[in-house]
Order: sequence, then C-alpha cells, then structure tokens
Amino acid sequence: MFTGLVEATGRVSVLEPGGMVRLEISAGEIAVDTDIGDSVSVNGVCLTVGERDGGELGFYAMPETLRRTALGDLMEGDVVNLERAMTPERRFGGHIVQGHVDGVGRVISVTPEGDAEIWEFGVPEAVLRYTVEKGSICVDGISLTVVRVGEESLTVSILPQTKAATNLSQLSVGDRVNLEADVIGKYVERLLGPWTERVRETERSIEDAV
Repeated sequence: MFTGLVEATGRVSVLEPGGMVRLEISAGEIAVDTDIGDSVSVNGVCLTVGERDGGELGFYAMPETLRRTALGDLMEGDVVNLERAMTPERRFGGHIVQGHVDGVGRVISVTPEGDAEIWEFGVPEAVLRYTVEKGSICVDGISLTVVRVGEESLTVSILPQTKAATNLSQLSVGDRVNLEADVIGKYVERLLGPWTERVRETERSIEDAV
C-alpha cells in the first residue's frame, strides 16, 4: 500500500521491449534500502523490484500491466514518480493508494491560477464514477485533491512544490497519465450494490402494480 506522496523522481535508463517490458530506473537514494522483491510505485503502478545495482532498480511490466496503464508510453530518459510501500513507522499523509491503476487519463489543459495551476484531465467513466469534489485522486502516483468533477473530466490544483517534486513538469497537453480512484468509494459501491438492486426491484414492482 502507498500514500501517493512521491518520495523522489527517477529516470528511465534502460527500456527493453519484449513479452514483458524490462525497465531500469535510476532511483538514487530510493534504491539504498530497497531490496529485490520490494514493491515500488512507478508513476502510480505497483511494481516488484526484480534487480538492484547501486542506484539502479530493475522492474518487469507484464502485458496486462501495459494494457491497463500508461507505462507503455515510457521512453528512455523519461522522468517517473517513485514511492516505496508504506511501513508502520511512516506518517500517513496522503490517501490510501494501492498501486492498482483503474484507468488511463489524458492532460487536457493547464491554467495558471496565482502561484498554482489548475490541471484538467480527461477521465474514463470507470474512474469518474468514484470521483467526488474535494475527494482524492491519484495521478501518476501523486495524491491530489479534486477541485471539480465534470461529465468527462476533473480538475486539480497543483502547487509549485508539487510540480517541482514530481514528473508534472515533464508532462504536456495530450500526455497520458495513470489514474487510481479512492478505494473507499469502490468498496462502498460493492457493499451497497445488492441493497440498491433490491430497492430498484421494489420500485419496479410498485410501478407495475399501479
């Protein structure tokens, strides 16, 4: 489990395509106490460390991972957001992030607002249905607060320090991003689903009787 608070950015140093894509990332200090088998969020995708050589971490992305995320867009030299899995000793400052991408969005616009910026992302319905104003959304592994929810998009406000500490400064309009909705909303829907369906059946029965 992660928090969406990016610890550091890394750079893709090696990208080897194949049945499984091999990523080698220059991770700097993140790699110091990271072991083979550990989980690391790479642009919001939970990946397992397969290799470690000094400050370099190696990962393998399966075809299913590439189909469901924007990792397949990466190229050598690209900057990625990195966060190691939570430990009980660390402060929980973001929101619950699993590293399981719910959908891929796209940068629509970036609008200055004082010292901050309003970013609009095109968002698929599979993610938008769990998104609420002032709720949480994870964008490329970054825990952000939703400003507004539209019919096919949402906006967030980006502070200068957030932009400087993440890969946001590398993104442009049209770029794809990994999105993960707040897991609490998904569990609530799952629990209330059967009850909601019974209510609908009751309403249909009443309408038929009338």
